[in-house]
Formats: sequence, structure tokens, C-alpha cells
Amino acid sequence: MAEKLSNKIIRLIKNDILAGKWKEGDKMPSEFELMELYDVGRSTIREAIKSLADAGVLRVQQGSGTFVNAFTDSDTIDQRLKRAAFDEINAVRRMLELEIVTLASKHRSEDNLQEIEIRLQQRKDAIMAEERLACIDADIAFHTAVAKASSNSVLADLYHSFSIIIRDFFEKREKQGISHFAMSHHLHEALYNAIAKSDTEAARHITTEILKNNY
Repeated sequence: MAEKLSNKIIRLIKNDILAGKWKEGDKMPSEFELMELYDVGRSTIREAIKSLADAGVLRVQQGSGTFVNAFTDSDTIDQRLKRAAFDEINAVRRMLELEIVTLASKHRSEDNLQEIEIRLQQRKDAIMAEERLACIDADIAFHTAVAKASSNSVLADLYHSFSIIIRDFFEKREKQGISHFAMSHHLHEALYNAIAKSDTEAARHITTEILKNNY
């Protein structure tokens, strides 16, 4: 799959900052200058600048311009994840979740299944109560419980780091309400059943459906 153009520009700008082209506190070139430098259109530059500002790499000051914040390549994984473009986060999330459900369907214990079932019920309760933040928390708790069932602590820890970013993404989609969670609940129930039956193929297929729609 071809790399999204704005993600490419995000990567190039970050690389240029790390290489010392612009240092902490420096004012970034104008949009027009960046368009010429990276040979892309204004919308691509604006999207890249917004993503980098959201990630804390850049700081936009109204009326003054865009400035470089402190940024090194030695940040913790959590800090680097916060600075990454969501498309990049989601691509890795897809790989993680497919591996997680594959392992969970093979190694889950009865205790794991009980926890997943509890989280699934909490997800349903939050939907019925129409409490959006509770839906977000319950959804992440469900997938975290599945990650624990993989019996791979490194994979579970990695997923926990990604879940923090995913939670921020869900919180920003304020206009969505709870419909996003309600429409996908049957898939989460099906995923639980597939893991309980140790049906790896079904678990991977259901997870692909969940991820395809960013559920």
C-alpha cells in the first residue's frame, strides 16, 4: 500500500528536525516555502503541520508562526507513539490485534475468558446507558483483556501503549456518539465466542471486520 502523502511529509519534517535543519525554538518556514521544499500542495502541508502540532513536535502561535518544540529520537516509546500520525498507529494496531487474537484463541484460560466476558458485558451496559466515555473505556478494556489472553506479556504491554493513543482518537470523535460502539457490538460478541471456541480463523476474520471499520 502506498504511503499517504501527508504521512510522508510528517516523516520528512521530523527527520529534518532530527538532522538539525531546524532546532528547538526555531520558526518554521512559511507554508509556501514548505510546499516548494517538499514539492507538495498546501493542503498536504497543512495536514502535516496540524498532525505534528497535535503530537507536540511543533507549536503553532496565532499571528507569529509555527515553531519547533524539543524533540529527540531517544524519547520513550509512549512519547514517540503520541507524536506518530494516526494512520501509522492504526496500521501497527492492525498487525498487533491480528496476532493477539491468533494467540488468544490458542492460549486463553478460563480466567481469561471470564475477564473478557465481564468486559464485554460492561461494553454492552455502557452502550445501553448511552454513556460515551464509558463506552470508550469498556471497549479498550475488552481488547486489553483479549491481549492478556494471548499469554504474551510483551504483546500485551505494547497493546496497552497503543490503547492510550486509540483512546485519545476516540475522545476526539465527539460527534459520533455511541453509534460507533453499538453497531460493532455483535462483532465483539462474535470475537469472544470465537476465542472461547479456540477458532483462530474466525477470530482473525472477525477482527479484520472490526478493524476495517475502525471499530
